[in-house]
Amino acid sequence: MKHERPGIELSGQPLGFAEMVRIGSGRVALSASATGMARVEIARSVVEEAIQAGIPVYGSTTGVGAMKDVEWSAEELDTFNLGLVRAHHFGTGTPFSTAVVRNAMAIRVNTALTGQVGCTPELIETYLRLLRADLIPLVRRTGSIGCADIGLMGQIGAVLTGVGEAVYRGKRMQAADAFRAAGLEPVTMAPRDSLASLSINAVSFAAAAEATRNAAASIRVLLATGMMAAGALGASRDPWRAVRHVGTPREALIGSWLCNASDAWEWPVATHVQDPLSLRMIAQVFGAVIENLLSTGHKILAATGRSDDNPVVVEGRVMTSGGSLPLDVTILLESAALCMAHAARNAFNRCVLLGNGQRRDLPVNLVPPGRIATGFGPIIKLAGEIFSRVLSMSNPVSAQSLVVAAGLEDEAAFLPLVIERFERQMQALKRLAALEALLAAQAADILGDRPEGVAGMIYDVVRKHADFYTVDRPLSTEVEAIEEELGSDEFASKLIEQVPIAAFDDFFALGSLERIERRLTQDTLVI
Repeated sequence: MKHERPGIELSGQPLGFAEMVRIGSGRVALSASATGMARVEIARSVVEEAIQAGIPVYGSTTGVGAMKDVEWSAEELDTFNLGLVRAHHFGTGTPFSTAVVRNAMAIRVNTALTGQVGCTPELIETYLRLLRADLIPLVRRTGSIGCADIGLMGQIGAVLTGVGEAVYRGKRMQAADAFRAAGLEPVTMAPRDSLASLSINAVSFAAAAEATRNAAASIRVLLATGMMAAGALGASRDPWRAVRHVGTPREALIGSWLCNASDAWEWPVATHVQDPLSLRMIAQVFGAVIENLLSTGHKILAATGRSDDNPVVVEGRVMTSGGSLPLDVTILLESAALCMAHAARNAFNRCVLLGNGQRRDLPVNLVPPGRIATGFGPIIKLAGEIFSRVLSMSNPVSAQSLVVAAGLEDEAAFLPLVIERFERQMQALKRLAALEALLAAQAADILGDRPEGVAGMIYDVVRKHADFYTVDRPLSTEVEAIEEELGSDEFASKLIEQVPIAAFDDFFALGSLERIERRLTQDTLVI
């Protein structure tokens, strides 16, 4: 018996993180709502009426960019529209994941279903056919200045016409071979379809969604390792209790989580009057970070349900538009990158406190008493390098000046570059969390602590990959193994089950795909 995949119907309404995780996995079948397709047909009729009336339509009957004043005859349109997408297949570098490309294609379909694009219904069906067949264009990630992903979406558009590269059922091949293997035919681009397939920011929005969700998961782990390190250092929990009464709503949320997550542990206290700020102000730092991530996430989701094309169909006319500049998403992501630097500094400061000794009579570099070793001194330097790395990628780039296309295109957001830097920050933060966990576990063992609950979970991961440190040894592979497990969706699921932050965890659909689908089933049952 053939097993039917569960489905998601796109309607033009914004997508959610849970939907994008499922779409990116390739385990759901996508369709377009009848209402959305009716809007597509109405918008298409407006475009065709304009063309038949001899009204120039940008990118349909005219050239683009510096060639905007070049008008094509009816006999030239097929050649122009085919060449337009192929000319914009110019991306280079490492490809995006197939998950990002699947979501980019779904976003393109979804935003067209608003009825503001003017493409043909056939173009929508072509995207959906490729997704159903698991024929996913290969999209190299360098090729957009962040004012429509022309060099990124162009790679998808070119594959629709049968050129370029694609991944078919997990295997990379030429687009023509992929179409033959899937039993599909390339599309013939009608006027407006070519520009509609490339002059939008769908790849950036899909990549921004993935990066922001990954950031949310990384921050969840870093918060947990921070709580464990605070315990190993004997920090007072009073500031966490106090912030529930005097802090912002997000700070109070984090303060509550810190108290709840540490309740399972027989908490050691070594505070005299008050602690260093890196311990006292964990709730303030992480409260600001999650506030920003939630704002960024909401902004990205809103972008998945609106047309950022040029031109657009509104008020029964084809109008030129400036919607292709995604500055709102870009600026929030750059703010998120600055937040990551604060989170990294907070964690690095605790690593230094652990390595310095003194608190709770911990030895310098966490070398056990009576042992001859250098200990974790070099690891503290690594933590410092990682913090500096995160900080160096927090400087904004979106306000750079750039003028192209004969002066017509003089604004850009550089969103793909901002996303790439943000992703690199996340990789660094995951490693910093692994270092903090390793140091906290060493301190706990020296002191004879028995971490429980969330701290116990982290301790078990550390000791699974790294023994108690008594003699100097290479640590590189141990750190990487700890990082990989702490950064996994499976560990995130366990962490959430232990002590959730529901408003955060569920919004970003954190954890494994199985957890996400289980939550969706539970929500359906509640409804």
